[in-house]
Amino acid sequence: MPETDRWASWLAERRFGGDRETRDALFAEVLHPIRDRVLDGAEPLSGRRVLDVGCGEGLIGFGALERGAGAVVFSDISADVLRECERRADAAGVLDRCDLVRCSVDDLEPLRSASVDVVVARSVLIYVAAKRACFREFHRVLAPGGRLSLFEPINRFARVEWTGNRMFGVDVTPVADAIEKIRAVYHDAVPPQTDPMLDFDERDLVALAQEVGFGEVELTLTAEIRAADPVPWDVFVRTAPNPNVPTLAEAMDAALTASDRDRVVAHMRPLVESGYATWRMAHAYLRARR
Repeated sequence: MPETDRWASWLAERRFGGDRETRDALFAEVLHPIRDRVLDGAEPLSGRRVLDVGCGEGLIGFGALERGAGAVVFSDISADVLRECERRADAAGVLDRCDLVRCSVDDLEPLRSASVDVVVARSVLIYVAAKRACFREFHRVLAPGGRLSLFEPINRFARVEWTGNRMFGVDVTPVADAIEKIRAVYHDAVPPQTDPMLDFDERDLVALAQEVGFGEVELTLTAEIRAADPVPWDVFVRTAPNPNVPTLAEAMDAALTASDRDRVVAHMRPLVESGYATWRMAHAYLRARR
């Protein structure tokens, strides 16, 4: 099997620990409802030309085609995921309604101004430092009256579960010394002070949309704190929170001695597998009209 880039590898395996049941649950319980809500915010779609920005494997773009979109532009920085979108479009018999464009979210230069009717995006801005440039590009490629509908996690809200005496939502006080070594691995991979996942909240999204010229801006924020669902340990440690950081297993291998690793596993495993971790997350849905 050919090696893929980190984006394609994360989408295909690392975001759910390589476990197919976990993948199926992720799509059914989390990703499909997000897709549907983003597309609801983009309606009407029938006959429209839709740009799926940072499309990944095309979840939202293919959903738009199912809802009658006339054409979908799948754009992503990863050539590997665009090839996967092309394969899926061909298999579904909709390749003639699809364009595939490789570009970054903050520079949609291959797309002409006012060339699409709808822009949709899911969990894209969290990877880009130049968020104002992204909104400028969304505004530029939309035709007058065009609509933007996007979803973004608000990771500032969730960050508390990675700080102090908590890691991945688990109280790690008894193994705090080892956890600090693990944190250092994550901080080296993506320093928190420059992490684009943490440099904005829902108010920034509204302000950026207004600043570049969008009107009728509407944002809905949902926030949730609850007991985490139990997760098998071998799935949990093989799951990467995002494409830019290691899995917990990789971080432990990089940072810990065998004895420290055993202590961390002995403490965290029963809590993770019994649902004694805390799930804390906030999400924003934004709609705007050009």
